[in-house]
Amino acid sequence: MTTCTSRITLPPSRRLLWQILRSAAYLCLTVACVAQTPKTRLEDLHDKTILVFTPHPDDDVFGAGGTIALLNRHHNKVVIAIYTNDDKGSSDPEMSSQRLAAIRKQEEEASEGLLGTAKENLIWMGYDDGMLEYAAQPKLVEETVAIIRQIRPDVLLSVDPGEWYERWHKTDHRMAAFNTIDAVRAAQFRLYFPNLLLERGLAPYTVPELYFFYPSPQEANYWVNIEPVFDLKADSLLKQVSQFEPAEAKYRPDWDPDTWQKTKKGLQALQETKDGHPVESFRYATSFNDR
Repeated sequence: MTTCTSRITLPPSRRLLWQILRSAAYLCLTVACVAQTPKTRLEDLHDKTILVFTPHPDDDVFGAGGTIALLNRHHNKVVIAIYTNDDKGSSDPEMSSQRLAAIRKQEEEASEGLLGTAKENLIWMGYDDGMLEYAAQPKLVEETVAIIRQIRPDVLLSVDPGEWYERWHKTDHRMAAFNTIDAVRAAQFRLYFPNLLLERGLAPYTVPELYFFYPSPQEANYWVNIEPVFDLKADSLLKQVSQFEPAEAKYRPDWDPDTWQKTKKGLQALQETKDGHPVESFRYATSFNDR
């Protein structure tokens, strides 16, 4: 077998034209990226509909709890779609998956309730913890498309599908991220899942703006100052008692005061800061109509 190692060499005039076209394309791409900024700052939105997809009942609060609190304060309708019931993350030898799922549901309702999200605005998709990646396809996409078309959000928040740690080490995060963005695209076109329109009246819908939480630091392009709700976010996280020690190892439904205070300080110390203020970082993007 002969291996071809020759290269195509362009004439000087063509090389110059190629360089010009490549530079122009790069400039257009750069301008497009720079121009991709929100019309109104996320935290300043009023009377809009916000849809948040979260892998587990706690990632919404860890990744965007302060932003959710601000959105609720501004009379937006915030809807949280929770992919899994988080029924595996306990080291307690006496804990069962069924019991843990019920505990996590109650904790999420209390946690989001403190942020101002109504219990009826929580959508439980019901998948088992760690099993989202093995869910039937394209059923999972169809279910997510149905939620998007039903809620018809002005803004959608989800885990960033491009963040390296999430992609390689977090199975539910990885699947939730990629599934959500796949569903955003499919929701736009009538011929994807036509039964949703024919049987349920769920017409196609294009999500105008997306904010991805848990972004890679080098790709984050939007930050929300959560200083006004800094304490509230930590208190909200602490409603999810079973996610922390000592309840993770041996479940108890409450905190002792010293552990509560110590854990709250630890959470606040871990909060990202920018220009001296606690912030939540996102990667902002607009939806797409290209094929």
